[in-house]
Amino acid sequence: MKYLLLKTCLLMATLAMLPPKKKMTLWLIGDSTMSVKQVMAYPETGWGMPFVYFWDSTVVVQNLAQNGRSTSSFMKENRWQPAVDKMEAGDYVFIQFGHNDEVPTKATYTTEEAFAANLLQYIKDSKNKAAIPVLLTPVARRKFNAEGKVEGTHDVYSAIVRRVAKENNVVLIDLDQLSQQLLQQWGEAGSVHLYNHLRAGEHPHYPEGKEDNTHFNELGARIMAELVLSSIRAQLPALAERIITPPQKK
Repeated sequence: MKYLLLKTCLLMATLAMLPPKKKMTLWLIGDSTMSVKQVMAYPETGWGMPFVYFWDSTVVVQNLAQNGRSTSSFMKENRWQPAVDKMEAGDYVFIQFGHNDEVPTKATYTTEEAFAANLLQYIKDSKNKAAIPVLLTPVARRKFNAEGKVEGTHDVYSAIVRRVAKENNVVLIDLDQLSQQLLQQWGEAGSVHLYNHLRAGEHPHYPEGKEDNTHFNELGARIMAELVLSSIRAQLPALAERIITPPQKK
């Protein structure tokens, strides 16, 4: 008993002598699947919203993601440069685009070549500030084929993200792949409960109902955030040290 007490005291003394962790900012740059939602959109929830509750007091999460943005429009609207100006050495920058880049009929459409070039620009700007860029493939849409198998809807642009990450030695969180695996586990019927699906009259914000297979509800956003956190634990140990378990709602 005395030995254990002495050992505990020595450990506590050692911990007390360690320098405090440097405070840092974790920047979230992306689209509507990540962004903070207006109250009138509830229960639609971006995965970046629950993500903020998983960090200790040394981490500030700045969620700059915006609905409908692509790698191109995010920069053109001057949403990126103000973040770069405020970045400090040791910050992390999580970059997730693709949903709006890949659709030719949208004003935010970005060609494959421009998409790769834009990702490279985000990487270079982050590294120039001694921040640590992390690329994420776009999170999966809920789409199943006739055999009940998940179908990828971002295959080309996700492949570009993977290639750019590999060529530039940047950590990749393959959220497209991870979320497709998750959807397959939940199945076509079960995965409805992760997305913003509502019956007519079920919620005052959507009196006519809603069938959205792109955006999440609270549960889906929380689970997608946990997929990202799991990848952080596996690939970014220094950042993972700052992850905490948020208190459960009573």
